[in-house]
Amino acid sequence: MQSKKEKIATFDPSGVGDISANIFGLPFNTDEADLIILPVPWDVTASCKPGASKAPESIIKSSPQTNLYNTLCPEAWKAGIATEKIPEQILYLNKKLTPAAIRYRNFIQQGGDVSRNPKMLQIRNNINQASAYVADHIESLSKKYLAEGKYVGLLGGDHSTPIGLIKALSEKHNEFGILQIDAHGDLCKSFEGLEQSHASITFNILPLNAIKKIVQVGVREFSHQESQRMKDNAERIKVFFDHEIKKSLFEGETWKSICKRITTDLPEKVYITFDIDGLEPANCPSTGTPVPGGLSFDQAIYLLDQLVKNKHTVIGFDLVEVTPGSNNDLDTIIAARILFRLSVMLIKTNNLV
Repeated sequence: MQSKKEKIATFDPSGVGDISANIFGLPFNTDEADLIILPVPWDVTASCKPGASKAPESIIKSSPQTNLYNTLCPEAWKAGIATEKIPEQILYLNKKLTPAAIRYRNFIQQGGDVSRNPKMLQIRNNINQASAYVADHIESLSKKYLAEGKYVGLLGGDHSTPIGLIKALSEKHNEFGILQIDAHGDLCKSFEGLEQSHASITFNILPLNAIKKIVQVGVREFSHQESQRMKDNAERIKVFFDHEIKKSLFEGETWKSICKRITTDLPEKVYITFDIDGLEPANCPSTGTPVPGGLSFDQAIYLLDQLVKNKHTVIGFDLVEVTPGSNNDLDTIIAARILFRLSVMLIKTNNLV
């Protein structure tokens, strides 16, 4: 059996990607890799269109087509990137609960009162309990790898999935910021009665004292309550609304200048939560909750590059809300490239090669 050093010596990063191998066609396992990506096939809390639970498998299968050369860090692949196995228990719970979750959402959207319907109340309780299990499982797994000196990224799934990883990082790091690329505010206390909803991730991480600043970019859809929470937490949450970004661009400010304002608001250590719907819908046509507007692919990549240029350290990341389309679809192709870019950033800023 080859050692990591031997694998690096014999692997051809310019060769044809092996779709039967690890993510990006790399030869490393989780014991050897410095960066572990946790796949989380969970989208029970999806409020519009399900399908994000299929993203981890789809992106992993597509990823060997990603070119491993990146000007930011040409030899980043040598650090080793590997995925955990897709968790069977989460897959099982997602498949079991999704039909009931759809009935539950339809009931609420038709004006039903859950408190007066024992069956719907039980469904809600089941989903909340399962969501707590997913969060605890990811937190435990993240702590395991962090304790081994490894770095962790997450591939969802809906936007509820990263909370376990963020909690684990909040225990390892005294202070860090969150860069959230997203169409939505995600500041609902609960959404449709679901405590770990994809629309509640930012609300749910606010109590973590290690998070000193949350910078949201591309937000263009949010509720009255979320707007008030943004104002009430103005010291910790800075929102670069999509309409304000576009206004600045239309009136002559450069994207470089806007990115400088965005990155200046972040502390040195940064966790990136990348909801694919933060991009223009043309870049994620199948995502569950698309919203007109958003960042172009190039704008998003430029913003990420500015984090590196301005000496921020990426301590972890997630990519969520990707919903695969048919065959070799655009959603998966773009998502795989973003996932690789996030991986390269983490490897580069932590000097892993």
